[in-house]
This record gives sequence, structure tokens and C-alpha cells, in this order.
Amino acid sequence: MLQFHPSGIGQRVIETSLGEMACYVAVGSPWQVLPPEAPSLLFLHNFGGGASAYEWSKVYPAFLDRYRVFAPDLIGWGRSAHPQRDYRLSDYFTSLTEFITALGVAPITLVASSLTGAIALRLAIQRPELFKALILVCPSGFADFKQDAGRRLPLQAIGTPLLDRAIYTLGAMNDLSVRNFLERFLFANPARVSPEMVAAYLESACQPNAEYAALAFLRGDLYFDLANYIEQLSVPTAFLWGGKAQFTSINLGQRLAGLNSRAVKTFQTIPDSGVLPHLEQPEITIGLLEKILASLT
Repeated sequence: MLQFHPSGIGQRVIETSLGEMACYVAVGSPWQVLPPEAPSLLFLHNFGGGASAYEWSKVYPAFLDRYRVFAPDLIGWGRSAHPQRDYRLSDYFTSLTEFITALGVAPITLVASSLTGAIALRLAIQRPELFKALILVCPSGFADFKQDAGRRLPLQAIGTPLLDRAIYTLGAMNDLSVRNFLERFLFANPARVSPEMVAAYLESACQPNAEYAALAFLRGDLYFDLANYIEQLSVPTAFLWGGKAQFTSINLGQRLAGLNSRAVKTFQTIPDSGVLPHLEQPEITIGLLEKILASLT
């Protein structure tokens, strides 16, 4: 996956109890390797077939001159470990806590998207001392306000052994299906999907045992109602929302933000963008992140 990241970026490995997490960091020219006391930014990618830290690769370089940037592949995704297991939310609470602790940079400012953003929000409730601020793009537990927003395939099909893996093979392990997934579900404008994006998602989707985490997501094993937790949040937070995000609408985001206006200090819409504005419209996302970082931190 390193080939899809900018020049001067290298891969660092962090051990967790669930296996190694690959993390992309600046290692040399054209980037300056900043000292340990420099402020840090952690970028976490979304879930979904072929997801990886590549999702943030068009955005995080803009911050390498001022921040120590960490962009990991989560357990079960990208080049990180892919244990054969029935993934649960606790796996990500545990591995992320261990990862941040191992970095030795807490409290850290975290930027995350979609379900991962919602997981990070819950972790910030459990362990507020780990976080300076949260910037979350379309955060959703995919069962918010008791509505099932994420499942796109019949539960019987994706819960049947062998059949579920056949569905994953057909739906995530070829160029056509990956492009279709990006164009139909993640982007507002299909013309913005590039061959590089398709290749990066396909590379991640084809890693050995990649289907375990992806199927846990598709089955809804990781879904929860974020509305039940958000009022407990105390870490300063900003929401960015794609104006044309599927399944998780602006209305949903505003309802969630309204549950805790003390912590959620900013709600910013990005017009003509889907659920991943940082990949679809990185220039706009960078500008908004600059503004939000100045106000939150």
C-alpha cells in the first residue's frame, strides 16, 4: 500500500494485542521529520471493502510541515494484521487505545470518518485523556436513532458461510466492482473517481483474510446507535459533512450534533460531496481542516 502514498512517506509498524498496525509517516525529503514535541495529528480511515489509510493520502501531506502525522491502516484493513475472527467494536477500542498509547503522543488531535469517526467518539468518552480534539467526517454508528442506515445486502446472504465470501469476492475483488462501489456509494460525482483510487482500494481488498473485517461491517456487527452516547462527549469536536452523503444525511448529522452542542462546536457542510469529501474534494477539506484546527486547538 505504500506505493499509493506520497514520496517521502514510509511505513512504521506498531504492535497491538490483535497484531501489527501499519502506519504511514514522514521519513524524509521533501518532508521535514519533526521532533517528538511537535503537535500530532492522527488520521483514521473509514470501513468498507478496500478501505485503508490511502483514504487520507490527498489531505495529510498538507499538514506535514507543522504536525507529526500518523495515518494507520486499522486492524483488518490495508497492510495491517488481518486476524481471522468475528470482529467486534471492542477490537477497535482496544487496538486504537494500544496504538495511541504506543505512539506516546497523547493527547492527540484525531481526524476520522464515518463509522470509524463514531468509534473514535466513543473511545474519547471512555478515554478523554487520549484526545485533544476530534474532527469527524460524517460520523455515524449506522444505527443512529434506531435506523439501519448501512446494510446494503440481505442479512441472510452476508451471514451465510461460503456465500458471504463469494459475495465479497464478486463485490470487492475486481476493478469493475471497486469502481462501482466508489462511484455509486462513496462519491457525489462519479467523474472524480480515478484509476489510482480504484487500484488502491483493490489492493487493500485483495489482502489475505481481508474479507473478515469487511463482512463484519456489511453484516452490521459493528453498528450502534451513536445518539445513545454523544451526550457524554467532553472532548472539543467538529463535524464535517458531505452535502450528498448517502445513508448518513446532513439531517442525521445535525440531529447528532444537536444532542451535545457543548462538545460539538462546529458543523460544516461540504457541498457536492459524498461521505468521503477528503478523497473526493481534498483541496476544500484541507482548507476547512486548517480553519477548524485553529479554532479547536
